[in-house]
Amino acid sequence: MKLLATTLALILPLGGVSAQTKKPGGKRVQNVTIARSGSQPSSQGSAEYFTGSVRVDPLFSVIEPSRVAGARVTFEPGARTAWHTHPLGQTLIVIAGTGWVQQWGDAVQEMREGDVVRIPPGQKHWHGATATTRMTHIALQEQLDGKVVDWMEKVSDEQYRRP
Repeated sequence: MKLLATTLALILPLGGVSAQTKKPGGKRVQNVTIARSGSQPSSQGSAEYFTGSVRVDPLFSVIEPSRVAGARVTFEPGARTAWHTHPLGQTLIVIAGTGWVQQWGDAVQEMREGDVVRIPPGQKHWHGATATTRMTHIALQEQLDGKVVDWMEKVSDEQYRRP
């Protein structure tokens, strides 16, 4: 499948991840595999889904029977996602910097290095860097019926400004 230029829609097959071995008696088992850091190319976040400079580093894709995919996403100051939802929710683990997250109808909240942010299924939200600091997070989301994200309109500058 094609890599959408976003962490939120990772469905790239990783070489060797689904390696299987036949054990005595004919039973197939999956082997432990390692996806080497840097083995997949980084991409710029698509201007259709992001505002500002965003780098997406794929970490792993959905491998059945699991439904989870993950990526490391770096937002430069002022960069952010468009409004979006996830059918089974999303977890963000902030690994560097300071960012903002907002769910529809609520105030913008700050997220800092070490914070874990859980976004419920179907909750309209956005996330990104603050206006003055870079932020990197690991984004984890589950696939439902082949989909991990539903993109919506962009976050306006007025919506982005923190009160």
